[in-house]
Amino acid sequence: MVKLIALYKTPENVQEFDSHYNDIHTPLVKKWPGLKKLEVSKIYGAPIGEPKHYLVAEMYFDDQDSLQKALASPEGKAAARDVMQFAGQLVTMFYAEVKET
Repeated sequence: MVKLIALYKTPENVQEFDSHYNDIHTPLVKKWPGLKKLEVSKIYGAPIGEPKHYLVAEMYFDDQDSLQKALASPEGKAAARDVMQFAGQLVTMFYAEVKET
């Protein structure tokens, strides 16, 4: 299993960000073909100091091929356009292989 991780810095306007993320962006992502699970977590603290990030989203897929197909799909492209418009300066994305321990 693999996942795409989106890590968001704290936005200037949290209420506006949350509204867009929940009402517009999340429904776009949920339409991705091959998406097995979407987990969204708000970051509220850190062991030392203040957290530098506000939100993390993890999108799970069976394998790398399924993830790439989702990103290349019309639904994936629509979500990519949307995230760049409302959070392009806030988001960092990366892939990870999920290892069961």
